[in-house]
Amino acid sequence: MLTEKYNKLQSILRDMGSVVVAFSGGVDSTFLLKAAVETLGEGRVLAVTADSETYPSSELEEARVLAKKIGVKHQVIETSELAIPGYAENNKNRCYFCKSSLFDHLLPVMEEKGFHNVIYGVIADDMNEHRPGMQAAKEKGIRGPLLEANLFKQEIRELSQQFDLPTWDKPSFACLSSRIAYGEYITKEKLTKVERAESYLKSLRIRQVRVRTHDEIARIEVEPNDMKIVLENHDSIVRELQEYGYKYITLDLLGYQSGSMNKVLA
Repeated sequence: MLTEKYNKLQSILRDMGSVVVAFSGGVDSTFLLKAAVETLGEGRVLAVTADSETYPSSELEEARVLAKKIGVKHQVIETSELAIPGYAENNKNRCYFCKSSLFDHLLPVMEEKGFHNVIYGVIADDMNEHRPGMQAAKEKGIRGPLLEANLFKQEIRELSQQFDLPTWDKPSFACLSSRIAYGEYITKEKLTKVERAESYLKSLRIRQVRVRTHDEIARIEVEPNDMKIVLENHDSIVRELQEYGYKYITLDLLGYQSGSMNKVLA
């Protein structure tokens, strides 16, 4: 079954001829980039990463390393989600504005470099989640080969391991804005606060972490097995996060949940 899906993915990519890959360095876009290079050859693939205030600098550096490992041309473009009308207001369609702007930046790159398609790492799992960015992709003719091949996250991890990609077991990641409660205005200061808080928690050997921000409250999400690390280090965590600007520090007993902020949209 997995071999059949990968063969279908390759067939989809071959039909495209050449592609610009929206490359974040995450599990899905890294595998998509690798598959594109394996199928089309490095000369028909360009990886493009957006450098913006909504992603930690560490993610950009990791994307550079991964592109080099895969052996593909890599271009970094500067974007600013906070400058997009409607984005900072942080309503339920925030991701639509983000993806729409990203694709508006990628399409001219595609035309300038002579490529035929822009593709991104949407996957089958995303069909069951709140993903307004998919509407932006549909409107602008952006393809999602992993979704078209009906590949799910766990399958992508398995294939990534087969390709010896270091991202095969990388924790899932989303932009820093996803940590801020809907309706709460997004600012550069708040994004920096989230980035610093999560970076500190990761320094305690916690791999999967979210610091969900509700005004002055930090709601920490980690895997259940890592809750003991939070509790054992609660004094230093409180001290650090209060220094970053949070007044109340909480641990969510439900643990890490992808897209947990979307519960209020039900």
